[in-house]
Amino acid sequence: MPQTLPPGTDTPGSAPRPDTRGPPEGRRRYAGRVSNEIEIGRGKRGRRAYSFDDIAVVPSRRTRDPKDVSVGWQIDAYHFELPIVAAPMDSVMSPDTAVALGRLGGLGVLDLEGLWTRYDSPEPLLDEIAQLPAEQATRRMQEIYSEPIKEELITQRLKEIRAAGVTVAGALSPQRTQEHVKSVVDAGVDLFVIRGTTVSAEHVSGNAEPLNLKRFIYELDVPVVVGGASTYTAALHLMRTGAAGVLVGFGGGAAHTTRVGLGIHAPMATAVSDVAAARRDYLDESGGRYVHVIADGGVGRSGDIVKAVAMGADAVMLGAALARSTEAPGRGWHWGPEAHHSQLPRGERVEVGQVGTLDEVLFGPGRQADGTLNLVGALKRAMATTGYSDLKEFQRVEVVVSPYQPH
Repeated sequence: MPQTLPPGTDTPGSAPRPDTRGPPEGRRRYAGRVSNEIEIGRGKRGRRAYSFDDIAVVPSRRTRDPKDVSVGWQIDAYHFELPIVAAPMDSVMSPDTAVALGRLGGLGVLDLEGLWTRYDSPEPLLDEIAQLPAEQATRRMQEIYSEPIKEELITQRLKEIRAAGVTVAGALSPQRTQEHVKSVVDAGVDLFVIRGTTVSAEHVSGNAEPLNLKRFIYELDVPVVVGGASTYTAALHLMRTGAAGVLVGFGGGAAHTTRVGLGIHAPMATAVSDVAAARRDYLDESGGRYVHVIADGGVGRSGDIVKAVAMGADAVMLGAALARSTEAPGRGWHWGPEAHHSQLPRGERVEVGQVGTLDEVLFGPGRQADGTLNLVGALKRAMATTGYSDLKEFQRVEVVVSPYQPH
């Protein structure tokens, strides 16, 4: 069962509850909070939201030795030395890389709708995708991913990971969850991830019976992480379904074109903070049930990881950052399921390059000052520089709005 804290207790490391007394001039009060809204036009107002590039962490009066800093975290019964969850993307995770990341202290999540569950030997296809001309990539990937998912391969891939002795995690989209979940559970998955561009607790469809998320999680004897969500209300509803964790993000990853294709985007600093606030309020509402917040999207470099935790994340889900490793199946390229959608692609295959081994990406040594190597070392140093010893404490760090254009 998910972790609990005493009733009425705020999340350790959460930001103080906002003081809503006397709203300042030009601001509007809603739902007992103060909102800094901007008038877009006479008929529409919008709330100012911030990306990770818009904020910065502020040093405090105390510093620490990085060796005294802990970045471990726990979800349900599973403890991890690193707050790193690999995104379920074929360019990031294979059964072998999931095992490698698990042995290094993180959590690898295998895409159970990807090439590894469609083909007995996907390696030649991964080679082909990496070599495709840009103008042919989307169409050819649509063809490759049209191969049906095979139940026996779902079972086989998860058993390969389990045989290595690491925590086993697999992901399905909401649309495919009911169809394939029995194979997933029978294979002995430890953590189950339901991941889509966005996931709601109240999906409405006139064509098919939607997934009843609350009933599904209640009946499943496995901790479930679900997302993405990018607002306070959406996250609160997901937490009420019984999810052990909520993924935060909507079309913000390196391979997404959701903002261009659908006009939808969620700046991650604000999204993580809003979902962390939902976690705090749900903790009170539920009498102490703690739901983990995992930033998923826009976390491409070490500074983004630092700022995700500063805004309230318990862990981060990494795609492009891990796709840069030499062991990654993408061969220096990165793509997600949106890139090969049969009707409306909302992503693309992007070249991220290869910067080092998985061990070097996580622990260094770094050979360039661009935030792509030694991700864990950078997080520890940022926490030590600001005087915090663990992730929960670091969620209380002071931040400022300081927009800049990264090089």
